[in-house]
Amino acid sequence: MMKRILLAAVTLLSVQAFTQNGVPVPCRLQASSLHAIGALAKKAKEATLRQYIANGIEENVMEKYNLIKETLSKDGDDSSSGSVAGPLQETLTRRKGTITVIAEYKRKLADSGFIKDVFEPEIMSNEFREFGAAGIAVLADERMGGCTYEDLGIFVEDQRRSKNEVPGPVKIINSDLIIDELQIAQSAALGVAAVVLNFAIIGAEETTKLLKAAKAVDLEVIVAVSNSDDAQEAVDLGARMISVINVQGADEKQKVIKDLKIPDGETVTTIANILHRENKGLEEVEEAWACRDKGFNCAWISDALYKAGNSDIEHPGAIIKSMTSKSSLKWASPVARSGRGEGAREYLGDIMM
Repeated sequence: MMKRILLAAVTLLSVQAFTQNGVPVPCRLQASSLHAIGALAKKAKEATLRQYIANGIEENVMEKYNLIKETLSKDGDDSSSGSVAGPLQETLTRRKGTITVIAEYKRKLADSGFIKDVFEPEIMSNEFREFGAAGIAVLADERMGGCTYEDLGIFVEDQRRSKNEVPGPVKIINSDLIIDELQIAQSAALGVAAVVLNFAIIGAEETTKLLKAAKAVDLEVIVAVSNSDDAQEAVDLGARMISVINVQGADEKQKVIKDLKIPDGETVTTIANILHRENKGLEEVEEAWACRDKGFNCAWISDALYKAGNSDIEHPGAIIKSMTSKSSLKWASPVARSGRGEGAREYLGDIMM
């Protein structure tokens, strides 16, 4: 029985990965995560999944996978009917005039290879939580993010242990390139809260299927888009969290989501993926403030978190704190301040009076 299941899974991934001398060729990112890597990375991911299947799927993953396949085999499409905001969406969506932050953990930067002086997941998980991240994403792809599903599990477990602490646990997001239900099953078995689907890479049909697959195992979904047409189609398919990726600047990002037609009585949470600048400045903080002022609910920050390594001043936690501060673009500038505790100026937005 298990062999038949594995063979069926292999059939689903029948497209051959792009290889050179038998090795999948990685694709270099120019953005802050896996979201713009295109067809070659999709094929490489298919090869990775085939290898995972050949090595044997864990029993708890198979349980989730079978549940998903059973759900997908049923007639009817209920992916967009009666949508209710899940715990992650509620956390990311706060009152007007505020912005939350999703901090993405990775060991590789888009333009400079491995990050120097990055701490291990157990340490960064705690820092992200203490400094106010509303969500923690893990780029669980070794080629692009330098991370694995083992790292994803470490973040999940570490946040579980903080259940009785203040602040409490932060929801974990799998920001791997998701192309198949098997990855949804892996994510659910690990206990993550949500996954990311790249609309441009997988298309409308796969997005519909994977939305339904995620719902079957109680996972929330963030759909990443780069233009207004894809954003509207994703909403029409049932997506209720939209991340704008690979778009530079707050004004251009706003164009993607400003005319969205949202079903009556429902909420669509908008996330601005802040692209890092290849300099030592902190313009990304100002862009997060600008996106807040233009109505975005959340900022997704990745490479820019690690610009200064583990500097006592411009460490990842300080950048997160700055982005969520109430600083004004008119009266504040991203000048580094560090410290812990309510009375400390631990954010980068230093009010200039």
